Amino acid sequence: MTTLEISQLSPQERLDLIAQLCDSLDADARPLTLPQAQELDRRLATIDADLADAIPWEILRAEITDRQGDALAGFYAGGGR
Repeated sequence: MTTLEISQLSPQERLDLIAQLCDSLDADARPLTLPQAQELDRRLATIDADLADAIPWEILRAEITDRQGDALAGFYAGGGR
């Protein structure tokens, strides 16, 4: 490993170095910050409610297809304008 004079790096090069160092650590070696932990807890607490409000993909896809069909029918009925 070579010695690096960090002050000679540009700000972007320093940020890239920080990212590389963080990426080189195992997930267990990177503890969450307090705001990250709080957000994770909030999301975990609402996951069941969020899933209850979810729309199954098959239904959503059919709705999108219907809407696209309606929009295209109107488009072609108007002469393509």
